[in-house]
Amino acid sequence: MRPQCGAVTGVKVLCQALWQIPPIKAACGRSFCANAGARKEFDKTVTLYLLILLAFLTHIGFAGSRLAVPLFAVDQGAGPFVVGTIVSLYAALPSVLALPMGRLADRIGYKVPLLCGASGIFAALVLAWLLPSVKTLYVVATLLGISFMTFQLSIQTLVGASARPESRARNFSLLSLGYASANFSGPLLAGVLIDHVGHARTFAWLAVPVIPAVIMAALTSRWLPEVHTRSAAVKSGLFDLLKIPALRSTLIASGIVSSAWDVYQFFMPIYGRSLGMSATAIGMVLSAFAIAIICVRVILPFFVRRLGETRTLTYAMFVSCAAFCLFPVFSNAWLLGAVSFLLGLGAGVGQPLSMTLVFNASPKGREGEAAGMRITVNQVVHFMIPLFFGAVGSAVGYGAVFLTNAGFLFAGGYISKRFLGKA
Repeated sequence: MRPQCGAVTGVKVLCQALWQIPPIKAACGRSFCANAGARKEFDKTVTLYLLILLAFLTHIGFAGSRLAVPLFAVDQGAGPFVVGTIVSLYAALPSVLALPMGRLADRIGYKVPLLCGASGIFAALVLAWLLPSVKTLYVVATLLGISFMTFQLSIQTLVGASARPESRARNFSLLSLGYASANFSGPLLAGVLIDHVGHARTFAWLAVPVIPAVIMAALTSRWLPEVHTRSAAVKSGLFDLLKIPALRSTLIASGIVSSAWDVYQFFMPIYGRSLGMSATAIGMVLSAFAIAIICVRVILPFFVRRLGETRTLTYAMFVSCAAFCLFPVFSNAWLLGAVSFLLGLGAGVGQPLSMTLVFNASPKGREGEAAGMRITVNQVVHFMIPLFFGAVGSAVGYGAVFLTNAGFLFAGGYISKRFLGKA
């Protein structure tokens, strides 16, 4: 009996020792946490990473569609203006609906919009697979735009509301890394799939990672706690928020940087096709842009501490301007990938900084409305840029498109340096 008792005692001592190891203690769940504060922090951390995973899975399908849709339209014989019209539909209705959707979500919560957004992206990709045609792309682009707007507004507000102010910038940086990882994976996956299985089946494969995202969104009541962002109906309107200097300045900067993303994502696939590049090569060029975004967001907190948010955004616009000046010079896929990497370093800082600044500057209970306003500004840019530059590209060629946008970014950087820094 004594050996048995000794063995039992040894097991108890071993269990007590293992219990003191923090990772094991955390992994055992909330019932084993030392106190309520530890449980709360553990829950917040798990919730954050589940939200990031949800955003990553959903964004793979959406980001892949941004390559597959214009390439399929070009494959069907559509010109730059038609392609620009289709791509602009990603932003047409979201530019109008983002603000009222933000107000509605502030009142009813974000779980239902989260599910609707993920489900809508899945439905749009399946529709493009079942009915592959240029006419279908008009509907697909519209549905993708509305669904992603709803999803993005919900997930950004949930990430911001579930964090303390001092950790909010870190949480948004992590969320942006999730988006950037999907921006890398989605276009690369789409390009390889187009070359191997064709355009229609590519949409079906892009819908696959969205399936677990829809399931996660449907089960939010099991893992997503209630966050206190709800408010009663707001009587004041858009101009009341625009009177806040910090919020107004952030919206301007966000719109300027957003234009660089749109011109690149719209014209790079078309420009690559005009140079005779394969879909795989174009996907690799776009992935270089995404890799740069991941890299710059890892080191972004260092630059913000040294330079501040406004100066960081200003320098980013000048870097993006230089990249756009270089695009017409090169026709080699590797060199275009290098220029895309440079552009990613400049354009990659806009999203996490603007999300953080918008949330911090928004009044209590109107976080969703402020996020909707930011999305509205960006979506107006998304809508106008493809139409405007599609017409420019049809009239005078692709080089003029890149150089014109470089001029806009230079002007934006100058304005930011002169005026936004005083806000």
